[in-house]
Amino acid sequence: MENTFFMTFNDLGLSAELLRAVSEQGYDTPTPIQAQAIPAVLQGGDIMAGAQTGTGKTAGFTLPLLQRLSANTKKGKFRPVRALVLAPTRELAAQVGDSIRTYGKHVPLRSGIVYGGVSIQPQKQFLRRGVDILVATPGRLLDLVNQRAVNLNKVEILVLDEADRMLDMGFIHDIRRVMELLPQQRQNLLFSATFSNDIKKLADDLLHQPKLIEVARRNTASERVAQTVHPVDKSRKRALLSYLIRSQKWGQTLVFTRTKHGADRLTKQLGQDEISAVAIHGDKSQAARTKALGDFKRGKFQILVATDIAARGLDIDQLPHVVNFELPHVPEDYVHRIGRTGRAGNEGEAVSLVCGEEKKQLREIERLLKKAVPKVVIEGYKPMEEEPKKAAAPKGQGPRGRKPGNGNARPDGRAPGGKRSGYGKRTNSTSKNRGYRTPTRSKRNQAAAPAN
Repeated sequence: MENTFFMTFNDLGLSAELLRAVSEQGYDTPTPIQAQAIPAVLQGGDIMAGAQTGTGKTAGFTLPLLQRLSANTKKGKFRPVRALVLAPTRELAAQVGDSIRTYGKHVPLRSGIVYGGVSIQPQKQFLRRGVDILVATPGRLLDLVNQRAVNLNKVEILVLDEADRMLDMGFIHDIRRVMELLPQQRQNLLFSATFSNDIKKLADDLLHQPKLIEVARRNTASERVAQTVHPVDKSRKRALLSYLIRSQKWGQTLVFTRTKHGADRLTKQLGQDEISAVAIHGDKSQAARTKALGDFKRGKFQILVATDIAARGLDIDQLPHVVNFELPHVPEDYVHRIGRTGRAGNEGEAVSLVCGEEKKQLREIERLLKKAVPKVVIEGYKPMEEEPKKAAAPKGQGPRGRKPGNGNARPDGRAPGGKRSGYGKRTNSTSKNRGYRTPTRSKRNQAAAPAN
């Protein structure tokens, strides 16, 4: 691996306009993923790049993308889409769009963002005026294609950002439909925090002799994030969370729940504890989600309660704490959740409140991380001991110590009349229901007579 310790952005081959924009943001040293990805993208080949979340992947493809397009600016009134960035969520699409505007402020390129949850008409209007770079979620992009509001036959660069998340969300068919609309000759960039077998298969179909860039072991959490598990009973999680927020004087904190209903309920409960909180999840309109995130960033609310829709795409400066109120079902989502803290060289803390029924998820997370997460029991919140298992019944006996079967059943499970009685099944007391007929009087007398 190339030594990037003493490298600066001036060493990456970026234009003066881009270096100026980077400098205005206060950056002079690239992160490892940026130091390796930017020169590779500038060379024009396909890239498959992975790095821990929060390490600057977005700028890793945004800066060279702007450089390549601005070196050959298209003249004329109509501007076809020349670069397409696909993102899994509205929040991530908005973040990428902001990055493109920030770093591209001094180059003559237009960009736009399209995603669902908002009116499609304004998006159709700015697309008619033309954009060089389009950031989109797959579903809304295909809606616009179907309405003939956008044409993708001039795309030179395709970027799949957080491709593993798009597969998790079921976008694989939409991605393949989009790929069919693109020119055969193009540069493909696949950026992701994790690589799965499905991602490798997609890369085989999408990329041509790609350069693989990995600056850290796959599926790992940032070493700048201190991780802790607090065992606690499920019914006492909310009380423990409020206690931690108060006793440890936490500032801004991002709390993850599994469900939308759970996020709303926890937000209300924290409010009852006089802790200011706001929820963000998929049932909220885009305007409500944007406002909630903005209010949280401005400090109006101390706690942001979110579902996994916020596990990626949320870029919050100086976020010190992330809490897993409930562990995710997919262990990779744990990595993305706690990656919201410890970003841009800052330290972070990730706390997980784990009840007994979540032990399986915790084992899977630790297997993914290849290490155990430290467990700390908070005084006064020690979980109740599990009930001892009931002793097994003696061999050959039923659950109450009786031999299996009813009183009339033979060892082979058949009733005296030759019909199967049902092993261990309770029967009525009448002989008719036992499965055999009552002998006639003459036959009873014959049975009682001595043999000749």
